[in-house]
Amino acid sequence: MELRTLRYFVAVAEELHFGRAAAQLHMSQPPLSRAVKRLETELGAVLFDRTSAGVALTEVGTVLLGEARALLDRADRVRVRVAAAAGASSVTVGFLGDSTDAGAVRLADAYRRRHPHVEVRIRETDLTDPTCGLHAGSVDIALTRGPFDTTGLTVHPLRADPVGALLRADDPLAGRESLRTADLADRRWFRFPEGTDSAWQSYWHGGEPREGPVVRAVVECRQAVLWNGTVGMTPLNHEPARGLTAVPLTDMPQSRVVVAWHVGDTNPLIRSFAEIAIAAYGN
Repeated sequence: MELRTLRYFVAVAEELHFGRAAAQLHMSQPPLSRAVKRLETELGAVLFDRTSAGVALTEVGTVLLGEARALLDRADRVRVRVAAAAGASSVTVGFLGDSTDAGAVRLADAYRRRHPHVEVRIRETDLTDPTCGLHAGSVDIALTRGPFDTTGLTVHPLRADPVGALLRADDPLAGRESLRTADLADRRWFRFPEGTDSAWQSYWHGGEPREGPVVRAVVECRQAVLWNGTVGMTPLNHEPARGLTAVPLTDMPQSRVVVAWHVGDTNPLIRSFAEIAIAAYGN
């Protein structure tokens, strides 16, 4: 029984869907189905009930899921200890904006408990690089927000935050209960420099080309609104600075907090970081 096959089984058991599990594992569905079938043959038991309605774990499959998770966790811990003994005991994490987010604090506590001897290097980036240095190769893993170019990256959503229009507190629209982006069509927006990821720019510009002052950091966004009366978007869970307010935008999709790392990265410290992040932000 190979660890790789157990990882395949766990992915299907958690997704209860071979297609989604295959996508998560960055492989096609047929070899995944064959691997699970071979595992069933090896164990002499059916692990999944497959019907037209979907996939469900059998009683045997449920037992194996618990055992497989424990075994894989133990294997990851062994890899981490070996990596540490070999000197690979550090990880560089990119953050976009506020690294004091409650989820990030829980993540830091949990990661330190599991890996007390691993040095975590933090690289906090501005709003011009939503991958926080992943594409540039300057970080191992990133806690950031989408959307952005995901070529060569594995991206896992952690949380979705509603967004609003950032306005001066004395703006004529500041007293509204909610707004639509069309209400801001004739306004100047803060915007990002040329060359910033196009998907990122499109989202934070409300899906339209904008005119207005160029900003690179959260504090510059706030100051552009405070000093110039421009507008822009902000997650509603970010406390506006004094003199500013945020009004919900009802026609904008939520902003997704994600953890991202390079496809195929086999560093156990990265895998562990991603797993702990998913758990920490799920609380």
